[in-house]
Amino acid sequence: MNNILCFGEILWDAFGDEKVAGGAPMNVARHLVQQGANVSFASRVGTDDSGKGLIDFLKASGLYSDLIQLDDDLPTCEVTVHLDAGGHATYIIPQPVSWDNIQTEPALTIAAKKASAIVYGSLACRDVITRDTLLKLLAETTALKIFDVNLRPPHYSLSTIETLVAGADVIKMNEDEAALLMGGQTENLKETIIAFQKKYQSQTICVTRGEHGAIVWHENEFYEHPGFKVNVVDTVGAGDSFLAAFVNGLLKKQPMLEVIERACKIGGFVAGKRGANPVYDESVL
Repeated sequence: MNNILCFGEILWDAFGDEKVAGGAPMNVARHLVQQGANVSFASRVGTDDSGKGLIDFLKASGLYSDLIQLDDDLPTCEVTVHLDAGGHATYIIPQPVSWDNIQTEPALTIAAKKASAIVYGSLACRDVITRDTLLKLLAETTALKIFDVNLRPPHYSLSTIETLVAGADVIKMNEDEAALLMGGQTENLKETIIAFQKKYQSQTICVTRGEHGAIVWHENEFYEHPGFKVNVVDTVGAGDSFLAAFVNGLLKKQPMLEVIERACKIGGFVAGKRGANPVYDESVL
């Protein structure tokens, strides 16, 4: 059975007076659990009350292990989330926080070497310590390296993004991120993806298009799905659920058109619900 390691931030998303456990790699891990995958999650929390709350949450979710490091000095992350009229989110993210300080501990090194795939994003790599830890892990493993671009301005630099892209086998980004990384040329998206792939030699490139589905370049062929009609409640976690389904299907070597269709279906389901991790119903199982 495939072992998937999700690496990066865990935090509290604050929607007004409501706080919800979040963080893209943690959300991906939670969706992989719902999809029956064998998944582990690596991050770092503070020893404050917020950190203890996240540990309790991870235990209840089946994601707590010795890969969750504790930080005596840096606080657990709490993010302020603003939703616009269309349910699209913007974030205010403090710095530094505990997951800026993920260390290369033995348990993490062993988990990375045993993994079939490692899923990681750009946010946790905004600072040098966690970024260096991730790059060391990637250099020492044969796992499939899956980079979820997931830009959160101003918490990235193009040089770091280019480093992460260059080391990835699979890259997932949305249209806005594709426009930035591909020089703003998304009118002829297929041609732009081909040029991007030639530069970085990626195995698989996935560009999500919101309500219009996704396009994937995989092993020298393009695959597309138009998406599903959804009444959007909020988009928090929709991309994470898409990525979980995409990774799961990719590792199982399912036909790519089926992989994209299921990923779009699950992403649409999540966008039509409140929060990043709604419980799946029969429509997506």
